[in-house]
Amino acid sequence: MKSSSLIPAKPYNWPHDASFYKSTTALVVIDMQVDFCAPGGYMEHQGHSIQPARDIIPQIQSLLSHFRASGFAVYHTREGHRPDLSTLSGRELLRSRNNPSGLGIGDVGPNGRLLVRGETGHATIPELAPLPSEPIIDKPGRSAFTNTDFKLLLDNRGIKNLIICGVTTDVCVSTTMRDANDMGMDCLIVSDATAAGRQDLHEASLATVCEEGGIFGAVASTADILSVFR
Repeated sequence: MKSSSLIPAKPYNWPHDASFYKSTTALVVIDMQVDFCAPGGYMEHQGHSIQPARDIIPQIQSLLSHFRASGFAVYHTREGHRPDLSTLSGRELLRSRNNPSGLGIGDVGPNGRLLVRGETGHATIPELAPLPSEPIIDKPGRSAFTNTDFKLLLDNRGIKNLIICGVTTDVCVSTTMRDANDMGMDCLIVSDATAAGRQDLHEASLATVCEEGGIFGAVASTADILSVFR
């Protein structure tokens, strides 16, 4: 890895204090699950194409390869509920079924019950499978911090900088980024390693991050990030 500890990013080179080290920085892969990235899953039942999620797999693979080889911490998140749906609110159930298919969380699809822990659809896709040493954060909602022990895991390792990739840019990725920002962390969203169900929502989410001098953090491409490893 280069001696430089700043990644070229917008609207500021990241991290703000040039603290890009394996002792301070982690890669976070958000919700690259069968239900969001494979045929017959939750995303398709919501009426969205999975192609944007499929398109970012090579970039996330490259990030994983470099961060793993350099000894950085890597975390994976999965959205899903307990099999008895005790973590699911009535509003969220109604909302999840408010689509043309009429199917939502807990209903049966080709990959098992949608967004339910332990089902095939809940698993991370094989192409991005976590290593045994990489913690998996199972969350019942959008943020990786709400009702999880993610903040404790980060604090115990002294992690203060997060590089975030995965799906979807406008929901779980941005919600996690905003929460981390409010906790004082410096976050970088990877523009071509995140995706949303609609391109306009993806682009709007990236633009929002950059407002007011970087209100929620900064934005960089995979190539920008990997440039510091060369």
